[in-house]
Amino acid sequence: MIEMNVQGITLDPMTNMPIVVLKGKETDHVLPIWIGVFEANAIAMQLEGITRPRPMTHDLISSIIDSLNGYVEYIHIHDLKDNTYYAEITIRTSTSQVKIDSRPSDAINVALRSGAPIFVSEEVLEKSQLDTIDNDSSEDDLKDWLESIKPEDFGKQSSI
Repeated sequence: MIEMNVQGITLDPMTNMPIVVLKGKETDHVLPIWIGVFEANAIAMQLEGITRPRPMTHDLISSIIDSLNGYVEYIHIHDLKDNTYYAEITIRTSTSQVKIDSRPSDAINVALRSGAPIFVSEEVLEKSQLDTIDNDSSEDDLKDWLESIKPEDFGKQSSI
C-alpha cells in the first residue's frame, strides 16, 4: 500500500466534473479520481478549513465514531473495476477493528476530518495507469495535464 495525500480538487477540463487528486506522500504517484460535486465540495471545504454551523454528513460520521470511543485507523482504496474505485474505512475500537465498504470520496472525506492516513493499493495505481495507456490520445493529454499540475494550481479553484 502506498500512502497518499490529497493534493487538491480540480475540474476535468473536458467534462467540468470534479476530480480529487491524490499524490504519493513519499512517491511521485498521482491518482485522479472523478467524484461528485457534493463530495468535492465537502472535501474542498475541509481542505480550506471552512466550518459549517451544523455538521455535514461526514462530520456526523466522524462524531459517531468518536462517540463510540473509536477512531479511523486508515482508509484504503483497494480496487478498480470498470472505471469504479472501491475503498474501505478501517475503524479501530478498544475491542475490535472493523472495515466498512465506502466510496473513495466518502472515505477521503472521513479521513480528512479524522486525520487518518489514506492508502492506495499498488495494484490500483497500476490499473489506473493501464487504463490511461489503453485509452485514446485525449486521455494521454489529460494524463500529461494531471502530471503537470502543481499545488499552487489548486488555489481557490478548489471551492466548487
